[in-house]
Amino acid sequence: MVVTTHPLASEIGLSILKKGGNAIDAAIAVNFALAVCHPSAGNIGGGGFLVYRNAKGKFFALDYREKAPLASTKDMYLDASGNVIPEKSMVGIFSVGVPGTVAGMEEMHRKFGLLPWKDLIQPAIDIARNGHALTSREARGLNANKLDFIKENKGNSYLINPNNIDWKKDDQLIQMDLANTLERILRYKSKGFYQGKTAELIIGEMNRLNGIITQKDLNGYKPVWRKPIVQSYKNFQIIGMPPPSSGGIALAQLMGMVQKYPLSKWGVTSDSTVQLMIESERRVFADRAKWLGDPDFVQVPIGPLLDSTYIKNRISSIDFTKASLSSDISAGQFSGYESPETTHYSIVDAAGNAVSITTTLNNSFGSKVFVGGAGFLLNDEMDDFSAKAGAPNLYGLIGSKANEIQPMKRMLSSMTPTIITENGQLKMVVGTPGGSTIITSVFQVVLNALEFGMNMQQAVEYPRFHQQWKPEQTRIEPNRMSTIQMERLKRKGYEFSNSASIGLVEGILVLPSGKLQGGADSRGDDTALGHD
Repeated sequence: MVVTTHPLASEIGLSILKKGGNAIDAAIAVNFALAVCHPSAGNIGGGGFLVYRNAKGKFFALDYREKAPLASTKDMYLDASGNVIPEKSMVGIFSVGVPGTVAGMEEMHRKFGLLPWKDLIQPAIDIARNGHALTSREARGLNANKLDFIKENKGNSYLINPNNIDWKKDDQLIQMDLANTLERILRYKSKGFYQGKTAELIIGEMNRLNGIITQKDLNGYKPVWRKPIVQSYKNFQIIGMPPPSSGGIALAQLMGMVQKYPLSKWGVTSDSTVQLMIESERRVFADRAKWLGDPDFVQVPIGPLLDSTYIKNRISSIDFTKASLSSDISAGQFSGYESPETTHYSIVDAAGNAVSITTTLNNSFGSKVFVGGAGFLLNDEMDDFSAKAGAPNLYGLIGSKANEIQPMKRMLSSMTPTIITENGQLKMVVGTPGGSTIITSVFQVVLNALEFGMNMQQAVEYPRFHQQWKPEQTRIEPNRMSTIQMERLKRKGYEFSNSASIGLVEGILVLPSGKLQGGADSRGDDTALGHD
């Protein structure tokens, strides 16, 4: 089973499995396909996280998150008065972190791949060179970003219609420069990206626009294998990504906070269920803001944050008669000291190997900067650092010293690729794009399946809400709560704001029969494909 955000990528992933490739092989092919057919988030100019469970039940986590360039400084996005310069960390050449995706793909192939590398890259080259039909969603995204592409690229705007008119559904998108870049990656693996012609083009773009990434930055990039976050929830094990992702710790805390409450008895629509989830999310995001960052640079108190007594005490202050105020909630105390346009894919192969990968450029189409002559977009991942302690980023997330900018440091992320087992057997593979809403979307979809009896498709479709500590309001999708329920909760002090959509979840559920059930979110072009 392969579940991705684009039908072409799902088809390519499934074809790799049919050729005898494993889940890792399919994941690599899907990644490069998404770089072509889903350029708003699929990428070779960004980074991501892998959570992997092999068929023998062993867990792995690969961090190929972007890094801050060597020339970056703590105050690089502040003016002379110490105020954050609007959008400098969000758009343009100064928002770019050192990309990690290609190095990450090569590393997971080195450790776990079965099929030859070239077999995994060639499908993406073919669709870049021959073109593919745009979906309605992709056409809208390209048109919406046209002015930014023009502004940031001085004529090198590869995703602008050659006839300078708006794209429409079924238009063919041909990307010859990207095909040539992928050819170099096929021939030389990561050296075809971080060295040679592609590296020269990246540095050339930096020099043209006065960016700060150098060849030394590219030479120094390495992905890192990390110890996954593994936490029990009833008969289940939740396996998630450790820092610099905040997702694994946050999801483990959320599941721990709701564990003692009779959620399945209350039901998914009850006031008590909604309140408990909102209040859990509020407390977890307060901890995230203070304590989480790159563990290679700061001491992240993973053990204390996941301590069962600490988690129970964090939620013990809940009062079902009234809302907590975010201003009254602070991070826990210990001794010592992610646009919506991310993309996720979930894959399970015939042997039972399971892959959960979330990858991103950060904002939709990243920095909006193309590498001239190479045909790909660069990320705007530097915005995921705390430009200034207490100042919100693109997603309104508050950060602290733990996530301040330092050279070669990885920025904190909300990406939450997750694998769940039940009594030692694979149960679920799940994840989503969505910036700060990633954590809460995965949390709610997991509860939908494990506690509220929904199948995988129902679980990803069910309307969601999102609370991130600050601001006070809880964002809510249409039809999640009735008008009467919302009025009851407002009388208890809850504040709500409307959201068109939250997350684009891709999930796989293992049924009691052993069959795989895919869930592809209709909020996007998501597609689940499988074979016996």
